[in-house]
Amino acid sequence: MLKLSKRLQLIADYVTTGSRVADIGSDHAMLPVYLLQINKCSSAIAGELNRGPFEAARKQGEDAGLSDRLTVRQGDGLAVLEPGEADTITIAGMGGSLMSDILESGYCAGKLEGVKELVLQPNVGEEIVREWLLKYGWYLKAESIIEEDGKIYEVMHAIRSADAETLNQALYNADFLPLPLQQETKEKVLKQMGPHLLRHPQPVLIKKWRHELNKLERICQQLAGSDLAESSHKREQFKAEMKVLEEVLQCLPMDKQ
Repeated sequence: MLKLSKRLQLIADYVTTGSRVADIGSDHAMLPVYLLQINKCSSAIAGELNRGPFEAARKQGEDAGLSDRLTVRQGDGLAVLEPGEADTITIAGMGGSLMSDILESGYCAGKLEGVKELVLQPNVGEEIVREWLLKYGWYLKAESIIEEDGKIYEVMHAIRSADAETLNQALYNADFLPLPLQQETKEKVLKQMGPHLLRHPQPVLIKKWRHELNKLERICQQLAGSDLAESSHKREQFKAEMKVLEEVLQCLPMDKQ
């Protein structure tokens, strides 16, 4: 039985029991092998772009004796899937921009047909993924944030729902933030920081955004040394963003403990 990292275990926990899983960018097929070993999924597809990881994933499945239920395919993103082959798609360990591109290409090619849930773990650019989910009517049912080996990860669980529009309107209603900000600014913050994460803040969320504020401050200091008008404009934009983030952190319950 494979033992997963905290990050992969969190992804596995979100997968609906009995589903057919497609894991894209499968990292030695550890996640699908584990899901098959505990009989949480009935079948799995592991997709890898490059030959080396593809061979490693195939070997992992063979060594676990799961070749009859695990199909390993080499291809770009969701191109490894046929429409209707999977109920659940998991994508982890890449930037939010690339992840959104993969989902967009898959959507345009009909690869998301029949898919009921997405479990996504972008390393950066989480707001890009949330915006994609909103655009295409996926409801962000849950999200989690953890720290492992000095890195902070966010995992999102999105589902298809006939009530997705109504549910998303409620989810991205930022009235729970007691701040004198425009609604548009508040909604942007929810996409950036996570609507569920902000409603139930944890110390690791505060830690992540304190770190982000420190990075923005360093960038502002570098820009201050430039005489270019563009640099001055960017610095003002960053300062305004930092002010909003600081106000949000100050109003969160965890920040007051």
